[in-house]
This record gives sequence, structure tokens and C-alpha cells, in this order.
Amino acid sequence: MKRSRTQTTAGSSSVDLLALADYVEQFSSKTVAVLGDFVADEFQFGEISRVSREAPVLILRHRETQLVPGGGANAANNLAALGARVLSITAVGQDTAGDALVAYFKQRRMDVSGILRVKGHTTPTKTRFLAGWAHTVGQQVLRVDREPHAPLPPSSHKRIRQLLDTKLRSADALAVSDYGFGVAAPELVRQVTSKRKSLVVTLDARYALASYAKSGVTSATPNEAELEAVHHTAIGQNLEELARCGRASLSAMKLKALLVTRGRDGVALFQSPALLTLIPIHGSNQAVDVTGAGDTVLAAYTLALASGAPPLEAAHIANFAGGLVVMKRGTATVSRTELLEAIRSEASGAAR
Repeated sequence: MKRSRTQTTAGSSSVDLLALADYVEQFSSKTVAVLGDFVADEFQFGEISRVSREAPVLILRHRETQLVPGGGANAANNLAALGARVLSITAVGQDTAGDALVAYFKQRRMDVSGILRVKGHTTPTKTRFLAGWAHTVGQQVLRVDREPHAPLPPSSHKRIRQLLDTKLRSADALAVSDYGFGVAAPELVRQVTSKRKSLVVTLDARYALASYAKSGVTSATPNEAELEAVHHTAIGQNLEELARCGRASLSAMKLKALLVTRGRDGVALFQSPALLTLIPIHGSNQAVDVTGAGDTVLAAYTLALASGAPPLEAAHIANFAGGLVVMKRGTATVSRTELLEAIRSEASGAAR
């Protein structure tokens, strides 16, 4: 079969699209440990019935409630959808949201032995209220977040460390998903990577990207806003500023690669101070819903690296996955079949 090639934006490298499919084919043979904050994403759907007489607000007639994995749990869910065996290491509360997350993963026959249940702890929950008329798509009108009121106790951190050590014995990679709720920490990552120099370690840190400097992370996947926050700047369409920030983080964190997601502008891959690759978005630049897209990118990118893909090829695979998931509503996943179909369809078009 003819191998087709596609070129990214000016000054960037090309990739063999069919080689990307070869890497994706290997996903089902990989085991990935996920360390991080598991969040419950709750969606409350209702129809607009009238305006309240008590206040100038809409009254929604409740139709249904959906609860799906969010945050690190969404990354784990995406890894499973892509075919990987997933080993979750996290802590959730002994509450309704925690029960729902554990039940969700059990139903999909995923390993839950690394999900620590902590008495008195609140499972982070993001409740989105979506309003619409009959036969219309609901629009988000309000989000309510429930977060832990206190940090995890020392005994929980000790148990998380023990679980992580155990799970990594059979893992091909470690994905760290730090949403700021205290499960993942730079020192913990440093401790485990110091013993496993060859382990692929990826990082998605919402607030503390720079704190993971020199912690043994192979590659990080911040979005552009998170990179801006680290460097106290605005990037926008300023590619020189993007290059400056990306190269500074790559160097300071001692990463092998840095993958920056840029929304409708695709992704930017930094592999060395002199090499910046810009990859345009896959598919439409009119996203339906970006909720959880970063988790999908982390999952696909981690699996690609674990399957032996160089950072550039892994970035393209993650870009395909990200482009697919933003066309779905709510917190969603991309399956290995969907990803393979998208890559092969692109390869067929490039070969014509």
C-alpha cells in the first residue's frame, strides 16, 4: 500500500499518516496508570417552562440527569475507549458522586482497586444545567461546582503512594492529571520517576505546571491559557510569544517535548529550543463542545508515546483525537475505531 504524507504548517515537519495508524493499532496492548483528580461531571437537562415570578430567572422542568467521569477520570475513560488497560490511582469521597464514578468504571470492567474512598472527603463535582425547548439542543445556563473543603489527610497520601508504586510495576506509561484537588503532586511524581528512568510520564496540570519542573516528566500537554498563566502573558496570534513561552517551559521543566493545545489553531509541539512544529486542527474549527477535550488529548498522546511513536507522530495522533471529541456534546470519549477511521480517511484523501 502506498504510504501518503501530509505537511503541517510552514516550517513544520511531515508525518506518515499510515504509520500513525500502525501506532494506534498497538494501543490495545498497552497498560497506562492514571494518577490524578477524579471529577464527576454532572449534567442536568431541562426544558424552559416559564419565567419565575419570584425573580427574573428561567424555570427549568427537569428532564434527566447524567453523570460521567470528568477530569482525571475522563482521561482514564478515554484511555479505556482507545483500547488501553487502565490502572487508576486516585481518591474520592464516600459520597454519591464517588459511588457513581466507581460504579461507572466497574460497569465497564475497569480496574477500581486503586480508587481510594476517603470518609468525609467531597468528590469534586461540576454540575452543568442545560436548558432548551423540546426538540432543540440544550444550552448551558449555569454551572455549580462542589469541591473538597479540606486537603486529603496524610494517611490518604501515604496510601496513594503505595498504590502508585504497586500499579506502576505493570504499567507502560503514567499519565498525571492534576486539577488542583491534591491527589497528584510534583514531589510524588519525582519519587516514582527517580526509580523508573525509562517510564513514559505525561502531565496535564491545570494550575501548577511549573511546579513539576525536573520531576521526570517526559512531556506535558498544557493548553494555551495555562501556558500564558505560567508566563504572565497573552499569546493570541503572536507566534513569537508562543515560541518564547513554549521554549522557556520546555527548558525549565527538562521535558523531552511540550505539546500545547491551541483550540481552533490546532496544537504546537516543542521538541527542542530550536524546533517548533505547528499542526493545524483536525476537522472543523467550529467546535461543538470543548468540555474535557484536554483529557482526550492527554490520553491519545500518552498511548502514542507508550506505543513507541516519536513526539511529532504522537502529537498528530492526539490532534486527531482532539478534533474528533470536540464535535461531541458534553464530556465525551473517542474510541480506537473512530481514531483509526479518521486517520485512514485522511491518508486516503492525501493519496489521491
